[in-house]
Amino acid sequence: MTDEAPIGATRWEVPGGFVPADSTGPEPEMVSHDALSLLNAGEEMATLEITLTYVDGHEAGPYPLTVAPRRVRRIRINDLIDPYAPPLGRDYGIVLESDVPIVVPVSYT
Repeated sequence: MTDEAPIGATRWEVPGGFVPADSTGPEPEMVSHDALSLLNAGEEMATLEITLTYVDGHEAGPYPLTVAPRRVRRIRINDLIDPYAPPLGRDYGIVLESDVPIVVPVSYT
C-alpha cells in the first residue's frame, strides 16, 4: 500500500434498520435480515463495536467485532448474539465505532 490517506472513517451512523420478527420461506436462506459489509482496506486489524439504538431510546450492544487487514466481513444483524440477541420487529439505527478507518455499506433484505 502507498502513503495515501486511509479510506473510510472510524465512526459510522446508519439509520433505517428494521428486521421483521417473522420471515416467509425456509431457514436460513429466506430469513429476513439487515446486513453490514465491513471493509478494512488498511494494514491493521480493525477492532470495533456496534450499538443498535431503537426509537424508544433502548440500546442493544455494544457488540464487539474485528475485521482483518485488507478484508471484508459481512455481519447479519440477526446474528449478533453476544452480549445478547437484539430485539426484532422494531425500527433501529446503528452506531459503529472502530479504532482504524473502515468502510460500511449496508443492505436491507
